[in-house]
Amino acid sequence: MRDFTLTTYRQLLNTLLEAGYAFQTFSAYLQQPLPKVILLRHDVDARKLHSLAFARIQHEAGVIGTYYFRMVPQSYDEGVIRAIHDLGHEVGYHYEDMDFAKGDPHRAIQLFEQHLERLRRVVPVSTICMHGSPRSPYDNRDVWKHYRYQDFGILGEPYFDLDFRQVFYLTDTGRRWDGNAVSVRDKVEDHFGLVFHTTFDIISAVRKEQFPSRAMLNFHPQRWTDNSLLWVADKYHQYVKNAAKYWLIQWRRSRAAL
Repeated sequence: MRDFTLTTYRQLLNTLLEAGYAFQTFSAYLQQPLPKVILLRHDVDARKLHSLAFARIQHEAGVIGTYYFRMVPQSYDEGVIRAIHDLGHEVGYHYEDMDFAKGDPHRAIQLFEQHLERLRRVVPVSTICMHGSPRSPYDNRDVWKHYRYQDFGILGEPYFDLDFRQVFYLTDTGRRWDGNAVSVRDKVEDHFGLVFHTTFDIISAVRKEQFPSRAMLNFHPQRWTDNSLLWVADKYHQYVKNAAKYWLIQWRRSRAAL
């Protein structure tokens, strides 16, 4: 079986369910965390219909997740947003306003408020999550050095409000589950000492009861498909992106050391 297919994704969900994991949205977890739980987070960066496919698969399996939408055409689609919300999932704002504002936090917060209000006219929104913007010199989280997202009725932001000593974090950034070396900003401090390369590695650990009791799994649904041509194209496109991001990270580290 190939990784990063919808077939493999269904297998992962079924394995987690068979192992007795519950599923919560991020906002629900913040308010009443369960002891054995999976938080399914989805960064809708592109190919928004792939996220809708994920949402339908989850609905069929009786589980819920959280979907973060950007304010760009390849992500923002009010029909898709409503459809995912109507399936019982949480929708949040995948903000990148420091990038839009070219590093000006005062302009960024104005854009944040406008974009949040636009999304809230479609569905309720109570959580947010930064977009990594790997090619940008700006970290979108830096806007919160000057402002408080709680002042906008926001319950939480994963990078600030999850205790990653208690919640194991995995992301498919780089089209792999151990892509820390090619992740510009989507990373947290490791407190578990566990490494998984493929989805099948995760499935095996769950079956052996060697997976943490609480975890957030971050998916980029545009990478997941059963279409063979698209799967191959995305695989090799990601190879190029990973190489570029790796050298970008090294260049920024060398500049910072000067």
